[in-house]
Amino acid sequence: MARTIDQHIAETQAKLARLKTRKKASNTRLKIIVGSIVTREALKDRKIAKWLLYTLRKGKLREADQKELSRLLDDLDNIANEKDQSNEPE
Repeated sequence: MARTIDQHIAETQAKLARLKTRKKASNTRLKIIVGSIVTREALKDRKIAKWLLYTLRKGKLREADQKELSRLLDDLDNIANEKDQSNEPE
């Protein structure tokens, strides 16, 4: 039995929906990977910590996001405000 045009359209729309879902999941995974790398480096490097703090704070975070990031922001603040150990006399 031959399929109708409406059935073809429905199948194509379903396939498109699946592809859009896969694309969104891929984009989310990319953001997680990049965010993880940037965060890890910022926690090790004072200059990157300062940049990340500035970037996050200028982004006008929602209150819920601010609460979620509060511990990370505190850690970055501590790193960004550390005295440069290499300039201190021994």
